[in-house]
Amino acid sequence: MVTVHDLAVLRFPEAFPLWHRQYGRAGLRRVLRAASAVVAVSEFTKSEVVELVGTAVEQVRVVPNGVDEIFTAEGPRAEGDYVLAVATLEPRKNLARAVEAAELAGVELRVVGARGWGGVDVPGWVGEVPDGQLAALYRGARCVLYPSLYEGFGLPVLEAMACGTPVVTSPSTAMEEVAGGAAVLADPASADALAAGIAETEERREELVALGFARAAEFTWPASADAVEALWKDLA
Repeated sequence: MVTVHDLAVLRFPEAFPLWHRQYGRAGLRRVLRAASAVVAVSEFTKSEVVELVGTAVEQVRVVPNGVDEIFTAEGPRAEGDYVLAVATLEPRKNLARAVEAAELAGVELRVVGARGWGGVDVPGWVGEVPDGQLAALYRGARCVLYPSLYEGFGLPVLEAMACGTPVVTSPSTAMEEVAGGAAVLADPASADALAAGIAETEERREELVALGFARAAEFTWPASADAVEALWKDLA
């Protein structure tokens, strides 16, 4: 049994280093085709496995990720007036437009995440931080801006919601599915649309926070573990 978080390396190989592309073309497909079952973290990722690898639909089961308990509205809040982006510095995360959108909205952008590939560098990058510090950054933010161009799940969407912070994200790939109607959806190709989304979170803050709490509560690691255990029993 194999778990797939996304197939970005197959969908957008040009966005990855050579080694990743080579592995994706050869090793990844071979492993997935040999698996007795495939766990996909979203319906979107399931559809990608079926389309890009040729795995039979009945061999793929969706088991979503969960939200760690540290991500809660209770706890310290980072100081300042800012919008937060949580993403590895790589092309598909669309961080250049996040920077432009924050400038249009007249707010500071802070970016948390590992340095990736593709020569992406953005102002406001603070690097990787421990989960406790990340939770404080979520709580202190006006909103979380997650305008990725491709995701197999999009865990920061739910982590932000669990911390009581509204989210602006993309109506594409897995983000809309994960948000479940509890986030503002904005065209990731338009900095103007993303800036408008930031403004909308201010107007709808109370509503979005309540919707976000409810949505994030649906995703727990014990529920995910139970679903994987059930699949193992089915395969036995």
